[in-house]
Amino acid sequence: MTDNTLRKVTLVEAINMALHWEMAHDDSVVVLGEDIATNGGVFRATVGLKETFGFRRVMDTPLAENLIAGTAVGMATQGLKPVAEFQFLGFIYAGMEHIVSHASRMRNRTRGRLHCPLVYRAPFGGGIHAPEHHSESTEALFAHVPGLRVVIPSSPQRAYGLLLAAIRNPDPVVFLEPKRLYRAVTQSVADDGQALPLDTCFTLLEGEDVTLITWGPCVQETLQAAEQLAEQGVGCEVIDVATVAPLDRETLLCSVAKTGRAVIVHEACRNGGVGAEIAASLAERAFLDLQAPVVRVSGYDTVMPYYRNEAFYLPRVEDIVSAVEQVISL
Repeated sequence: MTDNTLRKVTLVEAINMALHWEMAHDDSVVVLGEDIATNGGVFRATVGLKETFGFRRVMDTPLAENLIAGTAVGMATQGLKPVAEFQFLGFIYAGMEHIVSHASRMRNRTRGRLHCPLVYRAPFGGGIHAPEHHSESTEALFAHVPGLRVVIPSSPQRAYGLLLAAIRNPDPVVFLEPKRLYRAVTQSVADDGQALPLDTCFTLLEGEDVTLITWGPCVQETLQAAEQLAEQGVGCEVIDVATVAPLDRETLLCSVAKTGRAVIVHEACRNGGVGAEIAASLAERAFLDLQAPVVRVSGYDTVMPYYRNEAFYLPRVEDIVSAVEQVISL
């Protein structure tokens, strides 16, 4: 899997392609996590890695997230580039001590003597009828921690390129994969080892009337809403934030300077979310450009409900369309 021919793949297959590429071209990359070796991961993101690279580089761990997070820190400080998988984002909290107190601070604590080139991967978000601890979106917790990058792909092409960039980055990256997009769409992806830039927003659609800012799983609904609004004569500029920490504020500010209006869409709870930080940045630095208040479309400040009510929690296309109609009318 190291040729550069185009393949039509899903997001989870793009993750697998990126891991194969980087492990084939960098012997310091190792992969660890629960059931990721023999079984290929709960979502099959790591299938085939053990057979190709062996058990010394593809390691099944005990069911111990604290161990996974801490072992990855130790590996990273000693010349390896670990990619550690947590089966679901809701299970990562047992490892927060190592992620927040050690991985994120290693470069600062040692005055640059040691750095921590590791990636913590985790599926996140709702939409697959899973229990609550398998369905939450708490990216804002990690975005608040200095020293951590938080990257969220929203398509197969960006999953491939951003994961390569994350593995090559000399500091820790929390790489959150929207599992309801794992097999939702396919794209042609060249397996050529070309990384995409971190810390950069991607403008997916150009428009003049309103800026739609989103990331991860909500990109699909946002693009569908923009398509519907185009039929009404509303030109939407759709921006995929991709790296929610650190934020590429300049791209967002330039877009809002052009459109004068902004709607932020995310699946996570509204209170203290990344959307609030973006809205605050726009209020501080684009106040005179705004022709209407910034509007957020988000999940609710409740625990993700079980599958019967899950659809009521997740932002819908009609919610985004309604928010845009609101800001356009002002």
